[in-house]
Amino acid sequence: MIRPARAVRRVGAIALGCAALGFGCSGEKAPNATPEPDTMELPHFKYHPDPIATGSIVKSDATCIVCERARGYIYAAGCYSLEEYEECICPWCIADGSAADKLDATFFDESGVGFEAGSVPPDLVHLIATQTPGFSGWQQERWWGHCNQPAAFIGHAGEAELVAAGPEALQVIRDNTGIEDDGQWADFLSALDADGSPTAYLFRCVECGKLGGYQDCH
Repeated sequence: MIRPARAVRRVGAIALGCAALGFGCSGEKAPNATPEPDTMELPHFKYHPDPIATGSIVKSDATCIVCERARGYIYAAGCYSLEEYEECICPWCIADGSAADKLDATFFDESGVGFEAGSVPPDLVHLIATQTPGFSGWQQERWWGHCNQPAAFIGHAGEAELVAAGPEALQVIRDNTGIEDDGQWADFLSALDADGSPTAYLFRCVECGKLGGYQDCH
């Protein structure tokens, strides 16, 4: 298994991820929510709605190893495969499954899909692994789920992103840490960094809008 280094992430990914789902960061449906123009050109990924904002897909002139076309964007997060495929797979070949088929590769570990979701159908687990852009974490990545399916990944988060996302996001990550002491939580929160360590990973249920996620560090 070969996995590239962590993708570079953009500030504001949480807000963009919420908007792509049609929610404001508070969880309310955002009026007239529309994707960024660049995202509109990409395939739609139900469970990773704004992969540009999360850094999993980047602008690039690179040629895709699968379709042999330079289409302006390339996948920049992890890949599970026998060979090394670093920034050489386009999002279109991930979306239609041809990259997974041709390269015998997956973009997320199936065993990490759907924690806290209850029972996730195998076809949806397979969809995350083979036809959805993954994301990069410090430890083994996990894909939160809710309402018996994977949730949508909306981004990496530090203190600023969690505060902007609202009280629910803060409580989700605090619960995941198991920290009960307010002072210790304040110290941990101030150390969280969307582009560093420790980092939080936020998701939103595609059915009910509930937030979930976890945190890790190097």
